Amino acid sequence: MAAKGNLELLLLENPLLDIQGVGDEKLLEKYGLKANDAILAEEKHLGIFEDLIQNYDAKLIAGGAAQNTARGAQYILAPNSTVYLGCIGKDKYGQTLEDICAKAGVRTEYRYDEKTPTGRCGVVITGHNRSLCTDLAAANLYNIDHLKQPEIWKLVENAKFFYVGGFHLTVCVPAILALAEEAAAKNKPFILNLSAPFIPQFFKDPLDQVLPYVDILIANETEAAAYAESHGLATKDVKEIAKSIASLPKKNTQAPRTVIFTQGTDPTIAVVAGKDGAEPTVKEQAVHAIDASKINDTNGAGDAFAGGFVAGIVQGKSLETAIDMGQWLARLSIQELGPSYPQPVQTYSLSN
Repeated sequence: MAAKGNLELLLLENPLLDIQGVGDEKLLEKYGLKANDAILAEEKHLGIFEDLIQNYDAKLIAGGAAQNTARGAQYILAPNSTVYLGCIGKDKYGQTLEDICAKAGVRTEYRYDEKTPTGRCGVVITGHNRSLCTDLAAANLYNIDHLKQPEIWKLVENAKFFYVGGFHLTVCVPAILALAEEAAAKNKPFILNLSAPFIPQFFKDPLDQVLPYVDILIANETEAAAYAESHGLATKDVKEIAKSIASLPKKNTQAPRTVIFTQGTDPTIAVVAGKDGAEPTVKEQAVHAIDASKINDTNGAGDAFAGGFVAGIVQGKSLETAIDMGQWLARLSIQELGPSYPQPVQTYSLSN
């Protein structure tokens, strides 16, 4: 099923403005942050946004994990292949997000909240690590009423692939389930990204509600470990964790579940559930090396991997090629500032 440029890929999550600065251990300690983590902001964190702007020469960049992924997928796909849903404020930062997505060729169908500002994500870069601290604001106010509007639901029915970022499990589970049920009923691939360790840790119940609908699960090794701990799996082996998730009950029985775990520069793990109780298939795919001097910024690397991988799935590529496409796009992204992609557009070739 190859992309035709008819908005085949629909993505849902939390649109955010990234406020990104190069920090240090002192800044992390000040706000109780870890060097390579993602959290939701509490009252004690809210000073970080202005702190980054005033004291750390912060740059303002379009963010939100699935919105980054949408731009990444569209970077590869035919024009007019992607549509992105979420909630923003009626403000200049929301307009900035719209403009950046439009320039990237992503169609946005935002819900606008008149009273609440566009969500922000403080990004503290320390070396090759990034710490994300998110104030969802308007992004937290997405609702199923917006999804069910006839003109929006028509886009849902038209779409052939669905991608939901795990961060949205903190916002509107009914909207996720509505997409999931549409996908299962019509045998359309439904892709979920775990997004951060706190999702399986603190949003276990909504995650478990959605997992039966998931055809492809994407996560990194830290998120995999958090899932294993919260679900009482007696293993820290990422392959065993992936096999456990791949083998969970599934609503759409026409396609086996696939679990993709990235591990930074270590091999990407892909596990495909076996049929009729057979053992899952486990594959490892090496990550192509990149000289450390070329790495500018790892923020958004996981989103870029997801964008390239999902583009491959939409194009009907093999699992191995889709993973290679994800690794290729992630490699391009980490040479840019923030979750972005080089211009002019580069063309993917196998193991490029």
